[in-house]
Amino acid sequence: MLIYFYISIFVELVIKMTSFLAEFWEETFDCRLNGSVNTHSHGSDNFFDRQPCKGTEDLNDVYSPYSDVTQLRVSYNIYKAVYLIAYALQDLSNCKVGKGPFLNGTCADPKNFKPWQVSQIMALGEKVNFDQNGDPIAYYDLMNWQRAPDGSLNLMKVGFYDASLPGHSLVINDSVIQWPLGKKSVCSSSCPPGTRVVRRKGEPICCYDCVPCTEGEVSNKTDSLECSRCSADTWSNTARNLCIPRTTEYLSYYEFMGILLCVASVFGACLSLFIITIFISYKDTPLVRANNMELSFLLLAFLAICFLVGLLFIGEPSDWLCRIRYPAFGISFALCISCLLAKTAVVLMAFRSTLPRSNVMKWFGSNQQRASVLLGTVKICFFWLLTSPPHANNNTDYHGATIIKECVPGSEVGFWSVLGYIGILACGCLLMAFLARKLPDNFNEAKCIAFSMLIFFAVWITFIPVYVSTAGKYTVAVHIFAILASAFALLFCIFVPKCYIILLRPEKNCKKKMMQR
Repeated sequence: MLIYFYISIFVELVIKMTSFLAEFWEETFDCRLNGSVNTHSHGSDNFFDRQPCKGTEDLNDVYSPYSDVTQLRVSYNIYKAVYLIAYALQDLSNCKVGKGPFLNGTCADPKNFKPWQVSQIMALGEKVNFDQNGDPIAYYDLMNWQRAPDGSLNLMKVGFYDASLPGHSLVINDSVIQWPLGKKSVCSSSCPPGTRVVRRKGEPICCYDCVPCTEGEVSNKTDSLECSRCSADTWSNTARNLCIPRTTEYLSYYEFMGILLCVASVFGACLSLFIITIFISYKDTPLVRANNMELSFLLLAFLAICFLVGLLFIGEPSDWLCRIRYPAFGISFALCISCLLAKTAVVLMAFRSTLPRSNVMKWFGSNQQRASVLLGTVKICFFWLLTSPPHANNNTDYHGATIIKECVPGSEVGFWSVLGYIGILACGCLLMAFLARKLPDNFNEAKCIAFSMLIFFAVWITFIPVYVSTAGKYTVAVHIFAILASAFALLFCIFVPKCYIILLRPEKNCKKKMMQR
């Protein structure tokens, strides 16, 4: 306990003058000496949060790992010295001439032996030698005071010194050494990768804040002054220290939504072809003949095309696919609405032509009907493709980490002109259906056409705001849904009632019943 006695006596005179002892005192009693220059702490607490030392601290009342002598090697060295002498004397006295360890089997004289003649291996395997002066060869363990996670101190062997090893006397394992934390000369820690340095106004240059890089920018070194922008096909990771490839997004045939829309498109086209087959099989019946059979076949064919157009919107966009997609959509729908418009107009003009001196029917013959079907939309699509055609585009503005592959219309005027022309045809069709509401039922499809047009308007009026406000594959899905919903509305409202009578109520499909209506 001499170390306690020494420190206790000279505590007032020495501790404040010696930084090492001051640090020992502060760490042992967890307090802060007045005027202490030590600003670091080996513990987990903050040095400046400690209470001032009272001056009544007593080393006898506390345990300090710094003054612990239980791990020192004095007792072991004494053990080695005593046993070394005992074993050496025993070996010297038991040595037999002719079997000794020296030249020609000689033995050393127990009363007059040389230091080099003594070499001993202890029970623990430690070899002890002596030099020419009789002193033991120097061997020392290099110990490092290390603090454990629980706050306790442990002596850890980090190397050794062995004078018997020529050229390699000192061996140190740097990787296991725990160095004490020194004082910091800056007021801010280094900024890690993924951040950039922002200087604080009115403070020294070593004072700054670490600001994370924004999305799409990275920094891959410490204390970066600025962040670097990722390339067009890459994006920053979560840590903002590496640019990674962006993911691509488009409506694929292999995802659930794409498969569902694809099945609906094929089903609608097959249903249209099936109804054409029914109408061909029953083309001589009064019901089919009374509803302009030629335009009915054209309408069903164009409806099948409308359903199949939805397939053009699925899959990875390309320039040629985009140039086909939008015109095919516009022309097919315009042809469908034109067929309905022609069917209603023919019925109206047919009844008006029965009036005296009426020449209206000659303007609405079969040639005129075909011309009205092709009028308008083809011209709009032609000028659209000629001036600013649709094309594929990689959209990186909607979501930074994703590249949205999409078709852009090219000319917004062309796209909205097609929709506007289809809307004008639909309005004309609805007006014609209203004017034909009082005609005889056997020639009149006005109610079915009017109802289908109302559904058509409801679908596309809803489509426009949704189309404008969404992006990516969901915009494409909304477009396909609007196409399919409109086509199914026309198919079910106009042709399903006729198929019901043809297949399930054939007794009503006769001239007598038709005339009674």
